[in-house]
Amino acid sequence: MQPNASSSAATVEADVNYTPAFITVTTLFFMWGFLTCLNDILIPHLKAVFELNYVQAALIQFTFFSAYFIMSLPSGKIIAKVGYKRGIVIGLGAAGAGALLFYPAAALLSYPFFLTALFVLASGITLLQVAANPYVAVLGKPDTASSRLNLAQAFNSLGTTLAPAFGGLLILSGSIKTAEDLRAMSAEAVQAYKLSEAAAVQLPYIGLALALFALAGAIALFNLPAIATVEGDEEKESAFGEALSQKQLALGAVGIFLYVGAEVSIGSFLVNFLGLSQIQGLKEADAAKFVSYYWGGAMVGRFIGSALLTRIKAGTLLGICALVAAALVALSMFASGAAAMWFILSVGLFNSIMFPTIFTLGIDGLGKLTNAGSSILIMAIVGGALIPVATGALADSLGLQAAFLLPALCYAYIAYYGFIGSTHK
Repeated sequence: MQPNASSSAATVEADVNYTPAFITVTTLFFMWGFLTCLNDILIPHLKAVFELNYVQAALIQFTFFSAYFIMSLPSGKIIAKVGYKRGIVIGLGAAGAGALLFYPAAALLSYPFFLTALFVLASGITLLQVAANPYVAVLGKPDTASSRLNLAQAFNSLGTTLAPAFGGLLILSGSIKTAEDLRAMSAEAVQAYKLSEAAAVQLPYIGLALALFALAGAIALFNLPAIATVEGDEEKESAFGEALSQKQLALGAVGIFLYVGAEVSIGSFLVNFLGLSQIQGLKEADAAKFVSYYWGGAMVGRFIGSALLTRIKAGTLLGICALVAAALVALSMFASGAAAMWFILSVGLFNSIMFPTIFTLGIDGLGKLTNAGSSILIMAIVGGALIPVATGALADSLGLQAAFLLPALCYAYIAYYGFIGSTHK
């Protein structure tokens, strides 16, 4: 799930070797993919530690993805003021500071403190995306910009694939006790257990913080080429209303909102879903390994989808993938055992082309309104904050398996958008 998170125009000098700069900046895509997907491990872990219901656990994604909506415009202003390179360094520093805050959050056994740390971390990632996406796009010839972005985003998918296995090994390796187990323990023993489990996140996130700070230092010292931004914020803001009057953009913004929400909802509750007795009854650490299949499918699907898009119209392929995804989610709701597990994991493969295809179809034909349209689509990523909470509410009232009805409906809308809603004069 990778937004082209800035609409700022930029210029580059001709005959410059941008390969070293591209390789350096591509590491950022891996890092924020890794950090974003690690939330899928935090949710079941903190749910057990703090005895949360599904809605309360979904506040992790609500907090994280709210940063995209709240911090995107401020991040753009920071980049305009300090430039891409300094913006990247600041973003890495902010993300590292957020990761460090996990240590006191665990020590104080405070869920609100964890959410605060997540918001700081996500704010740093938002700034990285606002800086790095357009930076990669202009590091070379314009006719190869799409190729560079796709390659960089492949490393993002690598991060999302590896994070669940990493988190499962280091964070979920302990013995999670049930509510019945906790009731049988003394108050002192329960407190000691919770502190021990909360502390499981301290070392991994300290390591991530150090890696982020080291990367910030390396980029600060690296001789990245200066890319000049072109001012145009006032014109962009005044064009928002006109852009929204274009059907393919307005419906595409809804599509982005629902797609990100559906993808994140499924990923967020996968560990708990696979732990259901009627599904596989897996322990958290074992279930986390299978989450990598969900995100790995998206990585593989990007390569397959890239080839298919040269032969099949974008809207048609999007509609087909969305219909299959909706069917797979629906089947996982009514199936049991290994079949239900593989139905839901297979959704990742069909998620692969959805974000970039919806994005491209949404801004198609906008002309001078393209920048404003891009910003609107980026802000629609806030669906990753709201849809998981709604899914959690359904899980608390109807059960987790039935709650996947909401992601299935999201995919049904995306199918409509691909076949019908994305067409325009």
